[in-house]
Amino acid sequence: MRITVLRERRPGERRVAVVPELVPKLTEAGFEVAVEPDAGAELHASDDDYRAAGAYVGDDAIDNAKVVLSVQPPDLAHVRHLPEGTVTVSFLPTIQELPLVRILRDRKVTTFSMDLIPRTSRAQSMDALSSQALVAGYRCAIVAAERLPRFFPLFMTAAGTVRPASVLVLGAGVAGLQAIATAKRLGAMVEAYDVREASAEEIRSLGAKFVELPLEALGGTGGYAREMTEERAAKQRELLTPYVANADALITTAAVPGRPAPLLVTAAMVNGMKPGSVVVDLAAEQGSNVEGSKPGEELNVNGVTIWGGRNVPSQMPLPASRLYAQNVVNFLLLMLKEGNVEIDFDDDVIAGSCVTHAGEVRHHLTQDQLGEVG
Repeated sequence: MRITVLRERRPGERRVAVVPELVPKLTEAGFEVAVEPDAGAELHASDDDYRAAGAYVGDDAIDNAKVVLSVQPPDLAHVRHLPEGTVTVSFLPTIQELPLVRILRDRKVTTFSMDLIPRTSRAQSMDALSSQALVAGYRCAIVAAERLPRFFPLFMTAAGTVRPASVLVLGAGVAGLQAIATAKRLGAMVEAYDVREASAEEIRSLGAKFVELPLEALGGTGGYAREMTEERAAKQRELLTPYVANADALITTAAVPGRPAPLLVTAAMVNGMKPGSVVVDLAAEQGSNVEGSKPGEELNVNGVTIWGGRNVPSQMPLPASRLYAQNVVNFLLLMLKEGNVEIDFDDDVIAGSCVTHAGEVRHHLTQDQLGEVG
């Protein structure tokens, strides 16, 4: 049974779905692994590296593939040539990719989205959202340190003492916690806020100060925060304003699954920051936590630098690919039965991550968006 690893074609995508060192895990499990040429070029994994690991590399890698692996969804040209029953595994934000979902459904392709892996203890080794958020959180702290025109750590010198930078992190999920940890390692004074009650202990465990606001906690399912009312959001912004004004660097990482990112920081709050301050908005692609930020752009607003994230994990393609590849391999091995891929919808991980199968859309939210009845 052939598994094909695609070369990513979307602009700016530098990751790959399987790295050479994980090819043997698949071949030892009974798969033939085929890789499109230059699939690993952005992380300096050559075609010869894949061949040495036991993979076939060629332009015809997708021919006769039973399973097709990628980071971004396969492009329409690939999908239109996939035979019925082919299995695809990728990140697939279904609401943004409805035309592609329709084609996958109509071609009777079985489609799994790594976005939809349940956040359960059993599925932790397959949780690609968390693994990529770890990379993104680290990268955000580095971006802030690079752009801030002052030191992060404390320095005591003969010429005097240089106080550490003040960093404020809003959102303490996986990305936020990694941003906190990295900023602390770089020597900054770090404060952080999250609407979930459980986040306070996690923030303090990293040596940061938890910002306590007189507001109701908003814990949701799967470790995410639930959406807040506009009245509460406005009160939260009011209470956070002095903390934002005091920060030399502000990092925002808040997200709500399936919905636009919450607006945490208004333009007026940014205007209240000191000239030379830096804002890093990881949520810029999901609607932005910071008013005025734009994905993939770096803006200067009254002396404040605003950096809008776009595909941030891809900016560190080697560690991001290694982590994602391990998630994908673990997911595939879950479905492997006696040398074949078997789709067992009694398994909550398989059922929860399946978007299309046998000509139907199985993901309920996507069904609603398409106007279908599940």
